[in-house]
Amino acid sequence: MIAHFEMTDSWLPDEVSHLSGAQLHYRPSPQAWNILDCVEHLNLSEPQYWDMFKKVMAGRATKEESPSEDVDRLWYGIDRTERTKTVSSETPRGTSDDLAKSLATFQALRATMLSYIRTSQEDWRHHEVPGWDRDGYQWLLMISAHSQRHILQIREIKHSPGFPAN
Repeated sequence: MIAHFEMTDSWLPDEVSHLSGAQLHYRPSPQAWNILDCVEHLNLSEPQYWDMFKKVMAGRATKEESPSEDVDRLWYGIDRTERTKTVSSETPRGTSDDLAKSLATFQALRATMLSYIRTSQEDWRHHEVPGWDRDGYQWLLMISAHSQRHILQIREIKHSPGFPAN
């Protein structure tokens, strides 16, 4: 868990911090997200996922085991063949051109989550996320895998025809 969070925490800035404004704003198609949209989406979604996790952990533990496997959560971050439209609360609105500020926001929440993950003694396995087929541990994996998924989306944008050289 820690290794995956650390990987996605450092991977996002590595992929985007050196890009020009033209590269950050490039859209492979008129309806496609640009790189700034991907970063904004992570800054909209991860706080919501973190809040859901904290709410779940504040509830009573159950004896039930998760009906899904950890690998399902990890695979979600790798396999981009199945794409879905995000909910409106996580839809980028193009509100920030300040990449440094966006990355700082992302990494600040990541620092909070990593500190919790490193020090928590809570039983994540016996707190099921309502309406989802996963336990608390798998929910945390999903948060990091979700970032991985969008980092891979950023890589796809960078390798699309027409992506600016600088």
